[in-house]
Amino acid sequence: MLVYLAAGVLGYLLGCSNMALYLSKAKGVDLCAAGSGNLGASNAMILMGWGAGIAVGVHDIGKSVLAVVLARWLFPQTDLAVALTAGVGCVLGHMYPFYLGFSGGKGLASYIGMVAILNWRVGIAVVLSIAILTLITDYIAVGTIVTVIAYPVFMFLLMHSWLPVLILCVAGAAMLYKHRGNCVRIYQGVEIGLRQSGRGQKRLA
Repeated sequence: MLVYLAAGVLGYLLGCSNMALYLSKAKGVDLCAAGSGNLGASNAMILMGWGAGIAVGVHDIGKSVLAVVLARWLFPQTDLAVALTAGVGCVLGHMYPFYLGFSGGKGLASYIGMVAILNWRVGIAVVLSIAILTLITDYIAVGTIVTVIAYPVFMFLLMHSWLPVLILCVAGAAMLYKHRGNCVRIYQGVEIGLRQSGRGQKRLA
């Protein structure tokens, strides 16, 4: 149990690093007051442009990759569940950073990083699935919701073990809760879609 706790805390602290916050401070943009209102890659892209969105996404993917790698290095005799705990901890740290009143991003990039470092083929499949769903629907949230529901099911079919699924469901439940506002805005037809994101800087001018 102490190993799981240590892995979770390690992941959480790494997840608290937030590139969207750093860039928004440098550019004088309040990400919490516009767009989807969160400190994540998709809102950074919408309000500060594609370059900022990519930078934030790479950072958020990288920190979850680092969390899993460090957990495996520190606890080499442990199973997949410990690595997943570190990855999920990173996702939760990104979403609920303690120094920002537990209000951060929505966790997708960090979730992708966790999936990719555990199995790069599955990571590519997840990225392609999200990209296709986003292009079809114009909303990143749709791809996110499908991913956090489908991946735990895939893990259970692959491993026939409930523990990895339960660990993943912690992150999945938090991400679904964070995306409830997106679902409402999509239903109301007021959500900012991918095709509008490039106009973010013009709207701020």
